Amino acid sequence: MNDRFGVPLGGSRMARGAETLADALRQRGVSRREFLKFCAAMTATLGLPHDMVSQVTQTLEGARRTPAIYLEFQDCAGCTEAMLRMPHPTVAEVVLDILSLNYHETIMAPSGRAAEAAMTATIEEGGYLLMVEGSISTKDDGLYCCIGGRTAIDILEEAASKAVAVIAVGDCACFGNIPAANPNPTGAVGVRDLVRGVPVVNMAGCPVNAVNLAAIITHYLTFQSLPNLDRLGRPDFAYGERIHDHCQRRPHFDAGQFVERWGDPGHRSGWCLYKMGCKGPQTYHNCPLVEYNEGTSWPIKAGHPCIGCSEPQFWDTMTPFYRRLPEVPGLTVESNVDTIGLALTGVTAVAVGAHAVGSLLRKREEGDIRDRELGEQEETQGTVEEGGNDGQDRD
Repeated sequence: MNDRFGVPLGGSRMARGAETLADALRQRGVSRREFLKFCAAMTATLGLPHDMVSQVTQTLEGARRTPAIYLEFQDCAGCTEAMLRMPHPTVAEVVLDILSLNYHETIMAPSGRAAEAAMTATIEEGGYLLMVEGSISTKDDGLYCCIGGRTAIDILEEAASKAVAVIAVGDCACFGNIPAANPNPTGAVGVRDLVRGVPVVNMAGCPVNAVNLAAIITHYLTFQSLPNLDRLGRPDFAYGERIHDHCQRRPHFDAGQFVERWGDPGHRSGWCLYKMGCKGPQTYHNCPLVEYNEGTSWPIKAGHPCIGCSEPQFWDTMTPFYRRLPEVPGLTVESNVDTIGLALTGVTAVAVGAHAVGSLLRKREEGDIRDRELGEQEETQGTVEEGGNDGQDRD
């Protein structure tokens, strides 16, 4: 007898490391339908063709549970909180079962020596994914961030030594973020500044978007490789385009409709937040597409400007958060941002006018062609009728 994942029932329970994902999901009561929805969502997030859903599904179903270690250094645990609040059907359940998370100090049951023994055993075996949240202190030999009497530098070096890949979770682990903000008293840096010889992918954001985190794990387990990365080590599927490119308020930017102060009629009407400090034009992230809180909203949709939290050193480069950036590459912003919208509106008006004139000329031309065709048809019909009469006369 098989269960809904096609896995034989009644057999002996497999060892934890030998379990397939289908086994783990069956034990958690995750339905086949929920799993298929997860695979379809991950395929879409990764920007893969829809016909690859079946490949992702088949690969994940038969995948052995990959061990993972999750480290936390100088952080607020916000990315862990985001991961635990993934949408339903709970991506968290699927991801945690896929990964066989052997060590995560915030959510694991063991503590003290038992917890450290679990991590040590996983490292000795090798072949695991290493996930790191938080920046790493390097000043004064790293003594400002110690766990169990060891510095974050030592722990990271040991944990990365036998990992198949490292995922930097959140902006702190990617670029140092708030701990590295001026004057950076602890000498905080990101994972890529220290790890060598192991592929590192940066999943930026403060906090990371849990859907993107699940997608990068899904990609690795499906294709045994990391997706294309940008120059900052971020995957293109999540950070390949600017927030400005897909923002729901973009039409208001193009029309020159900007919020002037909090709570004004434009703010209540959902107008563009650029004047209020929105950093969407200079921030690369897919927030408008995947959103947060089970896809219900995200900062700009909720009425708050983007603060550029997926960009390097955003705490220093994007502040003050409620003032617009003086210069944005590609936008040529002058002192009065209204000129952008008005100029674009003018261009649109000209384009509409040109389209109307063009349409009128085409219609006139088409009308002339139809008139000529009708005239030719009438002449032809007249000739046929005359020929018919001649025949009758001859008879």
